[in-house]
Amino acid sequence: MRRFSYLLSLVLLGSSLSFGAALGTSTRTVIPSDIQQIISVDYRALRNSPTALALKNQVLPENLKEFETALKGVGVNPDSDVEQLTFASFRNKGKTRIIGIATGQFPTKKLLVKMKAKKITGTKYRSSILYPMSNGVQTTFIDDYTMIFGDTVALKDALDARDGEIESLNSNGQMGDLIQSVETGTVWSVLDQQGTQNLMRSTLGDAAKLADFETVKKRLTGSRYTMDFNQGVSFNLDVVTSDSMTAATLSSLIKAGLLFRKSTAEPMEKMALESTTVDSDSGVLRLRFKTDDSKFQALLKSDLFQTVSR
Repeated sequence: MRRFSYLLSLVLLGSSLSFGAALGTSTRTVIPSDIQQIISVDYRALRNSPTALALKNQVLPENLKEFETALKGVGVNPDSDVEQLTFASFRNKGKTRIIGIATGQFPTKKLLVKMKAKKITGTKYRSSILYPMSNGVQTTFIDDYTMIFGDTVALKDALDARDGEIESLNSNGQMGDLIQSVETGTVWSVLDQQGTQNLMRSTLGDAAKLADFETVKKRLTGSRYTMDFNQGVSFNLDVVTSDSMTAATLSSLIKAGLLFRKSTAEPMEKMALESTTVDSDSGVLRLRFKTDDSKFQALLKSDLFQTVSR
């Protein structure tokens, strides 16, 4: 039952990777259809929210650090040029790949001149030119507002999706429905069935070892979350299941765990738990967290958050 004490911090840690906004048409067309997870970074919202910026700085993922460094290497300033950054993990031919899509006001012609001056030459793939960045990452410009990046295989998969050689995100109705429900949020992410199973296994901790969970997990179909920084911090997680009984069962398990931990929690942990509510509605498990900016920033500095963010 100890893992219940970290429930809130676990989901907040996951959400810290994804400050986001709605996906544009160019972004959708380069994401292959067999999606595991999509996460986004809305740099405009990030720059305008001290709380969001504090969260990013606390647990900035390595791939984001590396990408910002790579962008600077080719003449892009992430702090001013990038408006939205999206990461998508997908499967193709039995392998899991990751691509990134950056949108913004890119000085494309100037960038190409700078790369030429640095003797950075690209290789052609159909109508696109792939340019090396760093650490084996390649990039290409879809238009003046969109660039995609990843290893060579992932990048070619993305271009295959755009060119109709393989199916794109637009053909995945299930993930499309999940996206439609959350993409207007300041922060959003969606996970497929497998990703949702892993999330709930981590959240439930020892309870996930029960035989019943092996049956329940097959009824988890996907999940989505949003995070907003208007009037404090709000985090909303929905786990979509195949029936109301499954959602109610998961809700009862998590409620019991939260209640148990509240009785022995330290003050900061207790504050986080008391700001969290769990219930179910039809076939959806709903977890909600809301607090003000000062309490949230105190949570970021707490031993509790430091423990789970290492």
